[in-house]
Formats: sequence, structure tokens, C-alpha cells
Amino acid sequence: MAFQIGKKERLQIHVRIHDSAHNQAWRKCEALMRPKQHITAAIEKQSEQAKKNYQIHLIATIDCIRFLLRQGLAFRGNDETGDSVNQGNFLELLNFLAQHNEEIDRAFKNARGNLKLIVPSIQKDIVRAATRETTKVIVDDLGDELFAVLVDEACDISIKEQMSVCLRYVNKEGQVREHFLGLVHVSNTNALSLKLALESLLETYNLSLSRVRGQGYDGASNMQGEFNGLKTLILKENSYAFYVHCFAHQLQLALVTVAKKQVEIALLFNLLTNLCNVVGASCKQRDMLRDSQMTKTIEALNDA
Repeated sequence: MAFQIGKKERLQIHVRIHDSAHNQAWRKCEALMRPKQHITAAIEKQSEQAKKNYQIHLIATIDCIRFLLRQGLAFRGNDETGDSVNQGNFLELLNFLAQHNEEIDRAFKNARGNLKLIVPSIQKDIVRAATRETTKVIVDDLGDELFAVLVDEACDISIKEQMSVCLRYVNKEGQVREHFLGLVHVSNTNALSLKLALESLLETYNLSLSRVRGQGYDGASNMQGEFNGLKTLILKENSYAFYVHCFAHQLQLALVTVAKKQVEIALLFNLLTNLCNVVGASCKQRDMLRDSQMTKTIEALNDA
């Protein structure tokens, strides 16, 4: 007669085995009753916190970049390593924010090791994005109105010839606005090259030379020349783009002409030039001149 297992023994076998169907169902039931302790919930919670830390870090980085751009300050430092005394304006400002804001400090400390928000390439990407947004605001403010262009040549620290372009216009509120539009690298500074570079920059923002009603340059021959200057090339396409000589340069030219005609004034400027060259080249000579002037001032006050 075969041995038959009773109901009691059968229940014990059903419950006692670790990986039995009963124990699996029981563990699933407990997990269902406590969803916050589930591994999926823990991973999602960690992921949400990482996203929040990244957002805080990104906002702090953008705020620092906006501040440096507004103030016209340099970003990089000579030594940006962790043990550097001065890591440069950007990293020092970012550390300053972290020291005075617990939320930012906590986000920095919990940031992943491969986070690259502070590297120079990311800084440049954010700067380019800020440039596009700023220029978009200027172009939107201009709208369909007519405008004038102000152009000058500039050479940067890398000895690269550039052309700077500004727009002057009257906005919808009737206010005269003058905004910097951009810099264009030019390999050649003849009038034709400058005109092509100017057209290329304007086309980038859906602007046209046909809407230009004013031109403002200095007195360089390639800018305001009567035959082949930039002014003349634009006037051939748009006769309404009236040229106005830069008033600052006109004043300078007037002063130079007057100084050359009057011997006393010419001698004064020559004396000032020599004095600046001699005294400006040495700190000791500056101190000597300052002390001498102070002595004369005190003597004059005592005599009075």
C-alpha cells in the first residue's frame, strides 16, 4: 500500500520550501503593499534626484556665464586645476555661488563624475546660445523697420582682422536704438570684401541692404572713398543709404587741423606727448611728478 502524505505534511512542504509558489506569491503581495520600497521606485527616485541636481547645476552655470558676458569679463584662468589659488572668473564665481547657496552646493557635491557643464567647450556652447538669443531679440525689436549700419574695422588680440557691425533704428515705441550686431572676420579689407561680408552678415538675420537708410564710417579710403569705397558700392545698389561721416572722427580731424595751424597749440601737444612718453614709461617718474606737483600745490595754498 503506497504511503500517502496527509494534509498537514503537504501544507508544511508547500510553505517550507524557500522558492515555493506560496512564498513567491507572499513576497509579491508584500511588495505590492509597499510600492515605495520597490527597486523600480528606488531607481526612479534616484533618477529624479539626478535630474534635479543637473538642472540646478545647469542654471547656476548659465547664471555665471550671463554675469560674465554682461560685465565683459574673461572666463578662463591661467591655472584651473583643483589646487589652484585662482581658477579664473568662471570657476571662482561658480564656487562662490556654491558657498552661499546650500542647494547649489549639494547639487555640485552629488553631481556625477562625468558631468561636463564646466568645461570650456560647454561654456562656448552656452555663450553661442546666448548670442543667438540676444541677436534674435534685437532683430525682433527691429521688425520690418528701416535701419542704418555703422561699420568699423577692428583687430583682435590674435592679430585677426575683423569688421564690427552695429545697427541704428527707431523701434515701434519711437525710441532710437543702437545695438551691436556682430563681428565678421575679413581676410581682405578692400571695399568689395567688406561689402560682401556685410551682406553675408545681414542675410544671416534676414536683413537686406535695400532697407538701409544710413551709413556711418570713419574717414578711411576703403570706407568712404568716392569711387571704390564701401559707401559708394552700397549707394550704387541703394541710393537712399545716405552716408554720414563719424562725428567723433570729424572732431578729431578738426582738432588736428587747428593744432597744426597754431604754433602755440602744436608746441603744447608736442610737450604733452613727450611728457606722457617719458613719465608714462616709469612708475618712479610718475611718483616724482606727483610729489613735485603736490609740493607746488601746498606752496601755492600757503602763499594764498
